[in-house]
Amino acid sequence: MLSLLLMVHGKAVLENKAAESIYIFIENGKIQEIGPIHALPAHLNNVEKIEIAKDQHVVPGFIDVHIHGAAGADTMDATIEALETMAKALPAEGTTSFLATTITQKHESIEKALKNAANYLTGHNDAGQADVLGVHLEGPFINKKRAGAQPKEYIIDPDIELFKSWQELAEGSIKLVTVAPELENGTNFVRYLHENGVIASIGHTDAVYEEMKKAVQAGAKQVTHLFNGMRGIHHREPGVAGSALIFKELMVELIADGIHVHPEVMKFVIDAKGTEGMILITDAMRAKCLKNGVYDLGGQDVSVADGKALLADGTLAGSILKMNDSIKNIMEAAEITLTEAVQMASVNPAKQLNVYDRKGSISVGKDADITILSNEYQVEMTICRGELAYKKG
Repeated sequence: MLSLLLMVHGKAVLENKAAESIYIFIENGKIQEIGPIHALPAHLNNVEKIEIAKDQHVVPGFIDVHIHGAAGADTMDATIEALETMAKALPAEGTTSFLATTITQKHESIEKALKNAANYLTGHNDAGQADVLGVHLEGPFINKKRAGAQPKEYIIDPDIELFKSWQELAEGSIKLVTVAPELENGTNFVRYLHENGVIASIGHTDAVYEEMKKAVQAGAKQVTHLFNGMRGIHHREPGVAGSALIFKELMVELIADGIHVHPEVMKFVIDAKGTEGMILITDAMRAKCLKNGVYDLGGQDVSVADGKALLADGTLAGSILKMNDSIKNIMEAAEITLTEAVQMASVNPAKQLNVYDRKGSISVGKDADITILSNEYQVEMTICRGELAYKKG
């Protein structure tokens, strides 16, 4: 029976309020009790305590629904070791859960990655490291015109029968699919995903407003990395980006690194969607946590330098963004509070993935996924499902 007691002398972002000077009692991976320090029950006096300083913040662990890789590993490596490397590296940036994200590739490569994810979830998704919540299938059902860093030669039209076979290989672990709804059979594909409990995220798409409207009516719920890999806003045609801001049904992903989206545009998006309508993502590749150099992404060379990841032609190829930096960047750009930033990094993705009953907030009965941040929003400590996964220094 693993027990842990956090003595929080600083500030905490709880499920429905902010609090100071509280204790959080964790046992068997779950949050069992929360209360004021001055009322600490006698039965907890002998539990191992971790003291959280007054200048630190306690927040729910971050959930990254769009991440390809980190620390030299990538979902498409299709090995247990790769997913384990990611799961062990991500708590250093405060991430306690993620969707292993694929990229457009030949069918055999995608299928290996899906089988591997199912295998990992069955026997290797241990506590004490970030929790793999499933798979984000990014491609191949996208528009070549908006491929970005997705290899064009493997892009195909949406195919329900093919997806069915892939979901079977993945043992039901595909939770999110990026799709271009304007392609042949695109709207039907979106409808099929919605009816089968999979999030349809509109991305790498050249759709116009009317096509976006049909996709939303068919059940689309999300937009992949807003502004990137999509038709932009025009005053006579809202396009994908404009429609994403118009339709309240659509949650939008945002890469808040200041490179993919200008800081002033980040603020504009929050003004339009509110913090309830956005999810912070990293879209990170294997180069995250490593030095500048040349790295592989979907069989392509990506040069990483000065915080940017670029293909040879200058196309942005994912990021090396860390979630805690995303929090800091969005707070500075939009002049919002830590609680509002946590809404986008923890609460919204948990609700979108339908795991808010156990993830996304600090509340009794939920998984003990907790991140401790300094005043400068550097990660001091991360707890994943009740076990210490990262401690600075």
